[in-house]
Amino acid sequence: MINFLTMNQSNTKIKLSPINIEDRKNLDFKAGDTVKVSLKIQEKGKTRLQVFEGLVLARKHGTSTGASFTVRKVASGVGVEKVFPLYSPSIDKIEITKKATVRRSKLYYIRDKVMKEIRRKIRSSRFIAPEPEIKEKAEEEKPEVVPTETEENTPEVDTEVKEEEKTEEVKEEATIETEEKPEEGEKK
Repeated sequence: MINFLTMNQSNTKIKLSPINIEDRKNLDFKAGDTVKVSLKIQEKGKTRLQVFEGLVLARKHGTSTGASFTVRKVASGVGVEKVFPLYSPSIDKIEITKKATVRRSKLYYIRDKVMKEIRRKIRSSRFIAPEPEIKEKAEEEKPEVVPTETEENTPEVDTEVKEEEKTEEVKEEATIETEEKPEEGEKK
């Protein structure tokens, strides 16, 4: 018990974490801000930095030791969210790239909002895009046929035209006859 008191009385600081806790406490970012989080990743004995840049959706537990924050970004058309502990030693640095003013402390509604926007774009592109493409493809696939006039083809065309004229005359005669006949209930 005496040793414990003497250690506290002396002004020696014991470093518990490889990061500077005071710097992380003083970071002033909140939901709505855009941040770049540099992560230390170890691969095959080598350490490299990977940057995860996105929108801060939430910050939880303030500046306590269990504090965390959620970052969302869109990568290759897919939304990706990561939850980072604020005091994690695997985080090299946190840069605030853009500040924003929002009226919520948690921006979880952004997930649904983005989904709805994507659905709207897909629906509008379905109705507009396919029609011109189909017409263009149909025109490209049809080979141009140039009719050649030969003695065999011309008489057939003439007979088809004459047959059409005859059917039209017959129809006209039938309508004239029906108009001239009195109906059964009428007197002559």
